[in-house]
Amino acid sequence: MDLKSKIFLIYGPTASGKSSFAIKLSKKIGGEIINADSMQIYKELKILSARPLKKDYQNIKHHLYGFQYVKKNFSTGEWLKLAKEKISEIRKRKKVPIFVGGTGLYFKALTEGLVNIPSIPIKDREKIRKLHKKIGHKKFFSKLIKLDPHIKNKIKPSDSQRSIRAYEVKLYTKKSIYDWFKNTNSNYQQNDFYKIYIDFSKQELLDRIIFRTQKMFKSGAISEVKKFNKIKVPKDKTARKAIGISEVNEFLQKKIEIDELIEKISIKTRQYAKRQRTWANGNMQDWIKMNPRELNNFLKNF
Repeated sequence: MDLKSKIFLIYGPTASGKSSFAIKLSKKIGGEIINADSMQIYKELKILSARPLKKDYQNIKHHLYGFQYVKKNFSTGEWLKLAKEKISEIRKRKKVPIFVGGTGLYFKALTEGLVNIPSIPIKDREKIRKLHKKIGHKKFFSKLIKLDPHIKNKIKPSDSQRSIRAYEVKLYTKKSIYDWFKNTNSNYQQNDFYKIYIDFSKQELLDRIIFRTQKMFKSGAISEVKKFNKIKVPKDKTARKAIGISEVNEFLQKKIEIDELIEKISIKTRQYAKRQRTWANGNMQDWIKMNPRELNNFLKNF
């Protein structure tokens, strides 16, 4: 297999060492790294998003990091457009594109294409969310089945996020979300990709998360949040969801001490890592799982 002809995809839960592995792989294979993390796109979130360091940029070309202003939202579709442009540019330089990140939707869009569903007004989406909250997920799911029978056996009644999305799509486009999916294709063949999922044991990952959280505060996470606050980012902007912002603000308001702050962020990061693993289990069955030892062996074999 000629791996240098592939587009490398590296996914894993937060703090799993994806960026470090991508840099080592780039040096071995002559690659350039493309960001596939929805928080690392923001200029003002360098520390909280664990963006690669300046020295890493100097050694290996990095793309789509720290280019977006936090007051702007940035869609998966916008990312996909830029990602495809970067693949083309990198290949023209006879280099290997290496995507690295933890945003599952970005990888799904790249490998499967993006569903081109018309945008639904926020007010209407909010009405559906309020309905779901009011009647609960079981009754909501029954209403969904009546509205869109295609959904039966494809979504679990407890999967509120997917149920709400399916409901709003059917209601406002008059077409099942699964009919939209059928007409979705990637610009690439599955054989174009080499997909690696970095897999740590639960305890190892927890230890890494705690270590990285402590390191963030030594690197200036509190100052970063203070600067972020001065920008006055609206509540509906994606950047506000970054882990650490609300917790650091609790600390700044003297509601919690530093030890509790670090613990809160570690817990929230663990919960996020769990969601990333759940995503991988449901959407990445064809990816090659590698633990740290297997990653090292993979690099040695080049």
